[in-house]
Amino acid sequence: MAPELAELAGRFAAVATANVTRPYPYAPAHLLHGPEDLAPPRDYHPAFYGSYDWHSSVHMHWLLVRLLRRCPDRVRAEEVTEVLDRHLTAAHLAAEADYLRAHPSFERPYGWAWLLALSAECRALGPAGSGWAAALEPAAAAVEALLHDWLRRATYPVRHGVHTNSAFALGLILDSAAAAGRAALTEPVVAAVVRWFGDDHDAPAHWEPSGQDFLSPALTEAEAVCRVLPRTRFAGWLDGFLPGIERGAPAPLLTPPVVSDPTDPQIGHLIGLSLSRAAALRRIAAALPEGDPRGPVLISAAEDHLAAGLPYVVSGYFTGDHWLATFATLALDEGPPGG
Repeated sequence: MAPELAELAGRFAAVATANVTRPYPYAPAHLLHGPEDLAPPRDYHPAFYGSYDWHSSVHMHWLLVRLLRRCPDRVRAEEVTEVLDRHLTAAHLAAEADYLRAHPSFERPYGWAWLLALSAECRALGPAGSGWAAALEPAAAAVEALLHDWLRRATYPVRHGVHTNSAFALGLILDSAAAAGRAALTEPVVAAVVRWFGDDHDAPAHWEPSGQDFLSPALTEAEAVCRVLPRTRFAGWLDGFLPGIERGAPAPLLTPPVVSDPTDPQIGHLIGLSLSRAAALRRIAAALPEGDPRGPVLISAAEDHLAAGLPYVVSGYFTGDHWLATFATLALDEGPPGG
């Protein structure tokens, strides 16, 4: 664990606790078929009603469990546990599972991936998380079934740098599936990564970033592929996909983005881009063979991105505070979300 995470854990836990218990403002991704569907978010999402939107609520719960596991002496463990006990109940999560089954494209695939990561993290916590893990089982089972169906039908990946990006979600699922008790997902997800990305080359990384990206299309893809190819094969694939890394190219991908207005909810996505790039760059570097000259370049770029993004993570502006601490933790911590 990076020393910075231990130092920041208390602040991250405090903002996450505030987020998941804050019902408004809220941006529902709920399709209304008629006036009878108008209801407060908590009616549909009794577990994940806060933190501005469903996926942010899910990954803020993940963050709380991760911090309990990794930095238990740096957070208000009793307060965090009380919130998790109140939200992650069998009744609440059965309602969330029912909603997922009734709305099969809801939060696909980003929110699905985070729910599996939350399940994996609860299991990784051991006995202290076993009750939450058990309560999550129906929702995790619903996500597993939805993923199998989606991967069977999806012809093409989504490649842009926001929530529906396929590569980021598939990578997160690969990190989490087995630890969440959903090992049957591994084979179809690996197959999708190979099918969608295995023959890619010459990524148009000089076009990055787009103005509201919080994910890098090129780096999320490379990070997904590094999970499924052997080290030497991945090194060759990366040479064709992002040539010139050892020379510092492509510069737009290795340089932190400019954030002209961190309080703007869309421009502020670029803060998250710095953090998600930092995590991806570090992981890609670790996947290369020892002595590969691209490794130090990637690590240096990861450090630059982390330094650019970290000061904005707990700013007092809810537009960023409702989600950025999760991505800071991905950039700072070691290992996949389930352990």
